[in-house]
Amino acid sequence: MELKVQYQYSYFLYPFMVDEDKYERYILKLLKDKNCELKIFEKEKDLDLYNFFNPSIRSHYFPTFELRDESLKTFKEMLPERQSKVLAEHSCVCFSYLIEDSIQGKMGNENGIFFNIPQIDIICFNTGICFISIKTHMESSDSFSDLLNFNYKFKEINSEFNDLKKFENINIQTGIYKDSKKITDVIREITGEENKKKLINNKFYTFSYACIASDSWNERNEFEKIESEFLKYANTFQSNYIVDLNKESEEQNLSIISKLKYSRTGITKQNCNLLCSTVDMYNYTKLPYEYETMIYYTYILRLYQKLFLEHINSEFKNYDKVIKIRKKFIEFTKTLWAKEITTDDTGSLYYRILNETLEIDELFEQIGKKYEIIYKDLNIEKNNRDNVIVVLLLIVSLVLNTITILIHLYS
Repeated sequence: MELKVQYQYSYFLYPFMVDEDKYERYILKLLKDKNCELKIFEKEKDLDLYNFFNPSIRSHYFPTFELRDESLKTFKEMLPERQSKVLAEHSCVCFSYLIEDSIQGKMGNENGIFFNIPQIDIICFNTGICFISIKTHMESSDSFSDLLNFNYKFKEINSEFNDLKKFENINIQTGIYKDSKKITDVIREITGEENKKKLINNKFYTFSYACIASDSWNERNEFEKIESEFLKYANTFQSNYIVDLNKESEEQNLSIISKLKYSRTGITKQNCNLLCSTVDMYNYTKLPYEYETMIYYTYILRLYQKLFLEHINSEFKNYDKVIKIRKKFIEFTKTLWAKEITTDDTGSLYYRILNETLEIDELFEQIGKKYEIIYKDLNIEKNNRDNVIVVLLLIVSLVLNTITILIHLYS
């Protein structure tokens, strides 16, 4: 039986890196861009998000919560150059990329899948690691197979190998974006031509929500009947992927959160995708909002931690940067590294499972051990240099003393 989707959205997260020395200049570029608007979080409007994160994490992750009343008025009166200096000192800053109208599109030339892009955000950390977040919503189709194919194909839209694959084109049919190339143009415009350095590859991370019709998943129709479809969705595979051939392998690389009876979230190293059923009203009323706010920002925080640690780890090959790296590592540990970020049970569960799946603790410990070894090695080299200098000084001192004695004897 073909699964039907009642409610759905997908976020595609693209990481990129700005040189730390150019970070303030990049923030200034966004402030001056007519298509960008600084995202200022407000306690009254974003109360659930405000209450979700612990104060120490919130103050660094969402510093604009503190911009209120007079401080906000003072900030808005500043020139962009001054604003960029203030924002560059914050651990994190968010921008909205303004879209005049909801961008409608179609996948395929005939009988394609219509979709729109209602939201694009830019999330920047002052270490230079940033994300472009593109929210999509499938239109004019309730087919779960269409959703699988859409997520699978859109994820490859910015891949350097996209033109080599036999995918249907993604044609954006508005005056703004006429084809998939226009989306990659927007990505280049946001990241900046000077920021060529990529953290991993040109693929997106996927953060998706889908609620299917209750007749496919209820008390009479258990989850096992749709498990193969869930595995494809969780791994962002196309609809014709044969799960049974690789089921054991796919399950080994997948963590599943099943706190609610009719909800499953599949987490891999590249995806965090939630599937639920309309049999529970909560799944299509409160859950979509909670998932794309609290859990969404929890996911981004975990991705940032992983990417930052990977970057630090790669920097250790340069011995001359060790002191600078150590300073950055300590600052990261003090600000956005915490065992607990929330008192919310569901949030804590996601935070822990994401940590395990992305293997963040292991990376953190690896860096600590690597630094210890390098630090000892540098100390040995320093001690050896110091010893050579001492010996040379002693030789020079001996020669000078000898000369002084000889002069004294023959004078």
